[in-house]
Amino acid sequence: MKSVKVFFPSTECVKDFVNAVSAYPYEVDLHSGRYVVDAKSLLGIFSLDLAKPIVCEIYNDNCDDLLKDIGKYIAK
Repeated sequence: MKSVKVFFPSTECVKDFVNAVSAYPYEVDLHSGRYVVDAKSLLGIFSLDLAKPIVCEIYNDNCDDLLKDIGKYIAK
């Protein structure tokens, strides 16, 4: 399992993120405070506070390809 923080500056970024994550077979969750949503759920992500970075949990150790695809959303 890998964990990174992601940030979405616009709603279009959320849509692009969901499309990228949905292309992979393994599970990915987003954590914001005590809330956890499926990262493949557009409505789920919009229910979170998007004003700050969100923790992205990827349930696969070989996820370098996904990290590359979502790299522009990873908070530095």
